[in-house]
Amino acid sequence: MGEEVELQEFSRADRTRHREKVRRCLDVFARMLREARFDTDDPMTGLEVELNLVDDLGDPALKNAEALAAIANPEFQTELGQFNVEINVPPAKLREGGLTTFEESLRGSLNEAESKSSEVGAHMVMIGILPTLAEGHMSVASLSANPRYKLLSEQILNARGEDITIAISGPERLDTTADSIVPEAACTSTQFHVQTSPDQFAAYWNASQAIAAVQLAVGANSPYLLGKQLWRETRIPLFEQATDTRSEELKAQGVRPRVWFGERWVTSVFDLFEENVRFFPALLPVTEEEDPLEVLEAGGTPHLAELRLHNGTIYRWNRPVYDIAAGVPHLRVENRLLAAGPTVADTIANAAFYFGLVRALAESERPLWSQMSFSAAEENFHVAAQQGVEAQIYWPGVGQVRATELILRRLLPMAREGLDAWGVSSEESDRLLGIIEQRCLTGVTGAEWFVRRMQDRSDMERYDALRATLLEYRAGMHTNEPVHTWE
Repeated sequence: MGEEVELQEFSRADRTRHREKVRRCLDVFARMLREARFDTDDPMTGLEVELNLVDDLGDPALKNAEALAAIANPEFQTELGQFNVEINVPPAKLREGGLTTFEESLRGSLNEAESKSSEVGAHMVMIGILPTLAEGHMSVASLSANPRYKLLSEQILNARGEDITIAISGPERLDTTADSIVPEAACTSTQFHVQTSPDQFAAYWNASQAIAAVQLAVGANSPYLLGKQLWRETRIPLFEQATDTRSEELKAQGVRPRVWFGERWVTSVFDLFEENVRFFPALLPVTEEEDPLEVLEAGGTPHLAELRLHNGTIYRWNRPVYDIAAGVPHLRVENRLLAAGPTVADTIANAAFYFGLVRALAESERPLWSQMSFSAAEENFHVAAQQGVEAQIYWPGVGQVRATELILRRLLPMAREGLDAWGVSSEESDRLLGIIEQRCLTGVTGAEWFVRRMQDRSDMERYDALRATLLEYRAGMHTNEPVHTWE
């Protein structure tokens, strides 16, 4: 969820001072880009996974504080809801077996964490939305104890001026309201990080936007919310609505949403940070003492704390990241549109598909985004979120095509080329991309598996069926056999 902040009140003067400081940070950032002060020698990749906690019956377990105390591993951190935790897997270089390293590290950490958290009655589940969440879990009482989350919730509700409305139509329809941002906590994601140079950042971000739809089509894993069958990747509309600070009137005026696909291809990472400053008022106007210009001119690396905190409250599906490692600044694209799970193997297959495809497209001689309107990419994104593996999307040179056919015929070979360029072994590529291939051939993703199992239990009361299916899902998750192989 970004930088830590203390619970506090903000005055009008605080907001004015913060705006000035953010703009000063942006000016310094622009100068750093001009002076090529970034680490670009040997790019790293990263992985974060958000998890849900359930009790023995499959109901949400509001016990992340107890679970984290039992796990006692700094890789695991708190998340927005008491039924969430997050694991940050150490970054790795793909050419050094990074995908296998991610897989072994994630599986080992989760197994150990599950063993310890189960002692306090909390079991880990990798799924986009916990299907057994009920209306009673959507209150401010479900927020984690970290003051940041309550403060963020208050700021979003204050900016909006009214309760949050959730309205999603799929096979069934959900209409509800919330007096906090707890619905956002229902959205648990997998986040892939790819480090890039300033010169290549725009290409990697544009490529990530262009392939967002195909990622969703074969990675969808959140078909149920509050007892209703909705989109195959319900996280997308839920997250867009759960953190929306706009009233209906502001929406009608064209004010941008804080959960944002974007509105154009970019030419520089600066475009994204500048848009964030220009379009969005601060939610958390915390101002630090550091003078970024003084630090830079003294030969240091400024933290740009205000710019980073502000950036962390604008939820682009592909987010630009400025960070510092060992005193050296770097840039990353954070790809954050996929759900967690169903298994570690599925998660790493999703990573291989993303890392390979984004590199192939970003380094292509003729950029895909020069052949495709941005609005087409955005429409593809929402169609894939709604329909999952059945989605038909637009692709340059092909027209409307089923996403799975496009992946099988064109994109898997491109992803393989990209992984070769990263230095990934053919054995790793074959195994992991083979999981994506089989999902396309069988039509089975996490979302499809869950919906089909629920259809088998259509004679049961809805929440009883959801609990039973979730427990079956959790058992499959622990086999680590990809979801398309589950009986």
